[in-house]
Amino acid sequence: MRYENKDGVLTLFLEGSFDTNNAEKIGGQMENIRNENPEGKLVLDVEDLEYISSAGLRQILKLRKKEADIRIINCSSSIYEIFEMTGFTEMIDIEKGFRKISIEGSEKIGEGSNGIVYRINPDTIVKVYKNSDALDEIKRERELAKTALVMGINTAIPFDVVKVGDKYGSVFELLNAKSLTKLINEDPANKDKYIKIFADMLKEIHSKPIKNDLLPDEKKKALEWVEWLEGKIPEATYEKLHKLVEGIPEHRYLLHGDYHTNNVHYENGEAILIDMDTLAYGHPIFEFASIYLAYRGFGEMNRDDVTQFLKLDWDTAQEIMEKLFRFYFEGKDDSFIENVLDKAKVISYTRALRRTMRRRPDEKELIEHYRKQLIEYVDKNDTLIY
Repeated sequence: MRYENKDGVLTLFLEGSFDTNNAEKIGGQMENIRNENPEGKLVLDVEDLEYISSAGLRQILKLRKKEADIRIINCSSSIYEIFEMTGFTEMIDIEKGFRKISIEGSEKIGEGSNGIVYRINPDTIVKVYKNSDALDEIKRERELAKTALVMGINTAIPFDVVKVGDKYGSVFELLNAKSLTKLINEDPANKDKYIKIFADMLKEIHSKPIKNDLLPDEKKKALEWVEWLEGKIPEATYEKLHKLVEGIPEHRYLLHGDYHTNNVHYENGEAILIDMDTLAYGHPIFEFASIYLAYRGFGEMNRDDVTQFLKLDWDTAQEIMEKLFRFYFEGKDDSFIENVLDKAKVISYTRALRRTMRRRPDEKELIEHYRKQLIEYVDKNDTLIY
């Protein structure tokens, strides 16, 4: 066996079989290594352990009697099952390992602020999280996806957590499904059909009441964006902006938060929603603001930003957004829709200005563009209710 003593943690690596043939020898080695390295926490890494018998278990139990806070990590399913059946999981902190996969050569089908989604085979996609310590994020997104499914939203449910290089990923089953972006690009003659599916899914999302406290309040988040801008925009604009957002009524209905055609897939006549980490509740005006930014706002100074993000040419992206609102507000005239968009722009430019000032502070021209747009649309609106 080998070991590593790093950053106050002594890690013993168990490999192969740990059984009657070698249990005493391995047990003695573990004890000797610990005696030579008495400081710090003790961890057993069993990623390469293929089999453990009762003799091996007794050696770990013997070690545990001296090391109350010992941890065992990277357990395969078969090894974990042995620990679980024998009661070791009740005595020792034991963590399952994660299957390793490669995304080399895989199609990138979408990207958000938290992760990138790849199709790794015709049946399966994986969302690779940008944060290298994303297990809590993954757990939360699984809960959010389950919540949406229970409410009747047709969504992909993650069924496995994997390692992709030094990052974590969630694996979803999407049998031969294609994103609406890809379908529109491949079949432009049926563009309206896919945009109607896109709009119908959005209306379904917004029809679902939220009765628990799992989801965040999007209005609260928007007020934080506004308050961050205090002192960075004219005082009169700030005060009116705060009142406008504060005046949006409480609305406990579902929002996706990152709704675009890469996050809606189509399979066997059904739309499937993915990328659930931005789920929230609130008034639809917040969703419309996010959609406006994705399809237009973020590309107002550089259209390539929208093209690269959505994988759509600029004109197609504009057509999708405009028709989305027409289908969503079926029966309403153009002036009504334009009024809704003018209100959504207040939220859009609030978010865009804050985001750009924080992430791209050297882009003064872009910052001034968003500041100017925000001031204009705050002045133009006396309420954000439509």
